[in-house]
Amino acid sequence: MTVSDRLFSPAAERNRQPMADVLRRVLPPEGRALEIASGSGQHVAWFARVLPGWVWQPTDFDASSLPSIAAWSVAQPEDGADVAGPLANVEPPIQLDVCANPWPVAGEFDALVCANMLHISPWACCAGLMHGAQRHLARDGVLVTYGPYLADDIETTPSNAAFDADLRRRNPAWGIRRLEDVVAQARGARLRLRERVAMPANNLMLVFERDEPLA
Repeated sequence: MTVSDRLFSPAAERNRQPMADVLRRVLPPEGRALEIASGSGQHVAWFARVLPGWVWQPTDFDASSLPSIAAWSVAQPEDGADVAGPLANVEPPIQLDVCANPWPVAGEFDALVCANMLHISPWACCAGLMHGAQRHLARDGVLVTYGPYLADDIETTPSNAAFDADLRRRNPAWGIRRLEDVVAQARGARLRLRERVAMPANNLMLVFERDEPLA
C-alpha cells in the first residue's frame, strides 16, 4: 500500500489527539484493542504510535475502506517516521459487520474503540456493537465510543441539531443518538457506563465496562 491509497478525513485529523489523550488515561500501558469502524485508518495509525504498548486490530464494514486503513498503517517519512514501513503493532484490517454474530475475530480484547459510527448507521448497529463487546471484552476490558450524542442534561447546540437534521435527510435510519438510549442498549448487553468525557466540537467519549465481570 502507498500514500496514494490513503483516504483523508479532516475531522479524524482534528480529533485524533484529543481522543488519544483520553485513551492514554483510561487504558493500561499495554493490551490488545479492536477498533470498530476504522474508516480512513487515520485513527488507528495515530493510536498505534501514541500507545505503542497496544496491538491494534482495525476493522470496517465497508470493504473499500480496507486499502486506506492498510496504507495509513504503513509509516511514511511525511508522517515523521525515521524509517518507512508497516507499524508493527497494527494488524491487517478486516471487514466486520457489527450486526453479525459471530464477528470474524478471535479471542478477547482489552479495549474496543468505536468512533463516529452510531450516528451514520442504522440503530440496530448500536445493539450489535454492545453485544459484540459483551462477547469479546476481556474481564477488565472497556468499550470506548466517540461521537455526537443528544442528552437530557446537555442543551442541544444549533450545530448538532442541524447535523442531526442533515443526517436524517440523507438517510432516515441515521441520526445523532440519545445518550440515554445508547446506555440502555449497553445495559441490555450487561455493560455499564463508567465515564463520560466532554470533547471538542460538542462530542463525547463514553467508556463502558462489564456490569458483571467474567467469573
